[in-house]
Amino acid sequence: MVEAVQEQVAERTAGSPVDPEIRWTHRSPQEIAEELAEQGYQAGCDTVRKILTDVLGLRRRQAVKNEAGSDYEFRDEQFQHIAARRRWYERRGWPVISIDTKKKELLGEFFRPGRAYTDGAVRVLDHDFLPPGQSRLIPYGVYDVRRNEGLLYLATGADTSELACDAIWRWWQRLGRKRYWHASGLLVLCDCGGSNGHRHYRFKEALHGLACNLNRDIEVAHYPPGCSKYNPIEHRLFCHISRAWQSVVLRTIQVARELAARVHTSTGLQLIPEIARRTYEKGQQVNREFLANMPIQFHKSLPELNYTALSST
Repeated sequence: MVEAVQEQVAERTAGSPVDPEIRWTHRSPQEIAEELAEQGYQAGCDTVRKILTDVLGLRRRQAVKNEAGSDYEFRDEQFQHIAARRRWYERRGWPVISIDTKKKELLGEFFRPGRAYTDGAVRVLDHDFLPPGQSRLIPYGVYDVRRNEGLLYLATGADTSELACDAIWRWWQRLGRKRYWHASGLLVLCDCGGSNGHRHYRFKEALHGLACNLNRDIEVAHYPPGCSKYNPIEHRLFCHISRAWQSVVLRTIQVARELAARVHTSTGLQLIPEIARRTYEKGQQVNREFLANMPIQFHKSLPELNYTALSST
């Protein structure tokens, strides 16, 4: 019977996308028991489960997200550059912030995954289609890597470069100014895509305007393509916001802000949520004068990922 179960697993397996030698079947013990019955074996699903786990050494697992989405040639070089720049800023007590857009959320009577203690049924719409004219919630985060605190900028409309830079500006007004008044610059860590993508000249233009307003140069270091999960904000801030919002019906943006205000951890994470006062529109074009006299200093090491927005033209 053990050999018959092993043949069933070997013949109809989902396979592993990484290692073809790994046995990986999605079939249930009940399905395997039914096929064994057709071969003349009498075994229940409990017996089949015991053979799978105790004899064949199989376990119920899910795929692990640890393979890079793209093969960037200078991946290690960029990670070493980011580590070196972080050390340089931290030795001087200057700010190092991580920025990104969290997953957009539906506002209204929509279903959200997760379970909560309740004495009755929580009823929501039976579909997740956004009504015409209604915008999604765009949570944009700014996380201070050194101080373990951040700002969540809650906006509607489109995820634009202006939104990203406005979120940094609000972080500076609420937290950064009193923490780093002495700093002559700041380091921004971000992904390669989205509103803060490394190929967006509109993002660079907005950064230059922000640098002028702050009267400080802004150095940017993008994580290599396919490496967004290494951005500190992903695993040190966004995961806790997701936990605060799970199973909750986000009827309004005020509900999202109130729940985010309660986010804290045993390691001292502090979060300030703030609602944007404007709706962001997509389709903004880069100023031709900016392109002609770009006040951006590209670094010698991987200039497509590393550059500084100067606070003066």
